[in-house]
Amino acid sequence: MLATFLTQNFVPLLFGGLLLLLLTGFPVAFALAAAGMGFGWLGIELGLFPSVLFQALPLRIFGIMQNDTLLAIPFFTFMGIILQKSGMAEDLLETVGQIFGPVRGGVAIAVILVGALLAATTGVVAAAVISMGLISLPIMLRYGYSRVLATGAITASGTLAQAIPPSLVLIVLADQLGRSVGDLYAGALLPGFMLVGLYILFVVAIAIFLPKWAPALPPEARIYREPNGNSGHKSLLVLLLICAAVGFGWAQVHDTLMTRWLERSMPSPRDEIVILSMTLASLTALVLSILNRIARLGLLSRLAEQVTFVLMPPLILIFLVLGTIFLGVATPTEGGAMGAVGALVLAMIKKRLSWTLMQEAMDNTARLASFVLFILIGSTVFSFTFNAADGHFWVEHLFDKVPGGQIGFLLVVNLLIFILGMFIDFFEIAFIVVPLLVPVAEKMGIDMIWFGVIIAMNLQTSFLTPPFGFALFYLRSVAPRKDYKDRVTGAPIRAVSTTEIYKGSIAFIFIQLAMVGIIMANPGLVTGNIDHGEAMSEEDVLQRLNSMGGDLTPPPDPSLDAASDPAADMDAPAASEEVDPLKALQDSMAGEKKN
Repeated sequence: MLATFLTQNFVPLLFGGLLLLLLTGFPVAFALAAAGMGFGWLGIELGLFPSVLFQALPLRIFGIMQNDTLLAIPFFTFMGIILQKSGMAEDLLETVGQIFGPVRGGVAIAVILVGALLAATTGVVAAAVISMGLISLPIMLRYGYSRVLATGAITASGTLAQAIPPSLVLIVLADQLGRSVGDLYAGALLPGFMLVGLYILFVVAIAIFLPKWAPALPPEARIYREPNGNSGHKSLLVLLLICAAVGFGWAQVHDTLMTRWLERSMPSPRDEIVILSMTLASLTALVLSILNRIARLGLLSRLAEQVTFVLMPPLILIFLVLGTIFLGVATPTEGGAMGAVGALVLAMIKKRLSWTLMQEAMDNTARLASFVLFILIGSTVFSFTFNAADGHFWVEHLFDKVPGGQIGFLLVVNLLIFILGMFIDFFEIAFIVVPLLVPVAEKMGIDMIWFGVIIAMNLQTSFLTPPFGFALFYLRSVAPRKDYKDRVTGAPIRAVSTTEIYKGSIAFIFIQLAMVGIIMANPGLVTGNIDHGEAMSEEDVLQRLNSMGGDLTPPPDPSLDAASDPAADMDAPAASEEVDPLKALQDSMAGEKKN
């Protein structure tokens, strides 16, 4: 009786055992492995699996160790930590804050823009939130910003590291979805920028309708001024227009030049054109500023030079990394290695590279990479037992009765991930939940790149949703817990409460969920940026092969002649065992088309 119950409810009991282990506080990686091994032994004893099943498990583990894609995680982590520890965040916040400071809500806009840039360079939420909490929160409190807006902008902009390439989450999701990291980067690029735009629009709306919540910086707080008292914004605007003209000009000729240089037959993808155009525009600004300083021309203001020398080097670095990936010149792993070397060079140029910095960066990188690797090994052991018990069929049956087809499935999945994000980390969701959903999504005909970007956007909310929103905890760790006297104005500043931090995240959670809905309603935002290759019919293939030389028209089928002449069937020799290469190609194409 007991054996029958265990056999019929094996998969639900497997999940229940994992949940119990997690509730005990056991580390996630070891809980996954323990549940997989324990229930695997139970399945063998019940006769569900053959006793030799787990002999294949070591090969799975070694396959993880040989996965080149996962090497991108330590490379991008190292790059981000070097840039963050070398003072890039402080320089960026100070400089971008001076650009937008004269307008209401300018500091909050600066925080969001710097958060987007840190997301593209560090890829780590903790580094972005802590840096901006230490630097920008005192400034916003000093000049009368709403605490709800200030804390919300800091925590939400830190979560952009999950959606904007090169994101660690996108690397992990690409591995779990069995898709190219470059395709997932290309698909997430436009939605990531759109989310930044929604954040800024929200801040602008607050500044218009609730101006007391987002005041402008007073004149005494603007440090980059010309000798005649001007702010230098006109010079910065002229430089920006010149760079925009260069970028726009390159965008017009990019496809023609790249098609000729790389001997392409397809037009250049849109994301590749955008990235390389922005790279050339940034390089133009840096070269003009260097020439202006060396020749002492005095054509640029202090603000314009400061923006160029602080903002352009990390922008150029990240554009080069993404550009080489999108061009196909480098894999994401090679792009990450190039980014790590570039971060070291930038830190060396700033004279901030030291052995202590290197040691700290390598230590943090090793910790994060080991954390990811152990979770992946544990999830592999768990999924090994899960798949052996035909768990994917059990998951499929759970979604059989969901109305609405693909949209209904996506709504239920996103609700599930949103709720799970309140309690567990995004790595656990990516390694435990996503592999269970992939077979169902593929069977329903859902594009995996679209599916991955939707999940990545949803996983952002896990950093903001109580009770375990990690971005909220990161800000809580650096926000003032007691009343203090401001070191600049001397005015008393009230402490920031945990309730204010939680309230600040609510509006941005809704913005992120709205972005998930926009992507679900408009798949072209993701799939429109991906080069799917050239679709060719069988006739096109035959014509292309014939044009390459030789007549590859398939020979007449002898069976047709035999059918017309019954006597020939008796005298015909046995059919040749040789495989016709062209026939095999046609069969393969037909099978792919059917799939």
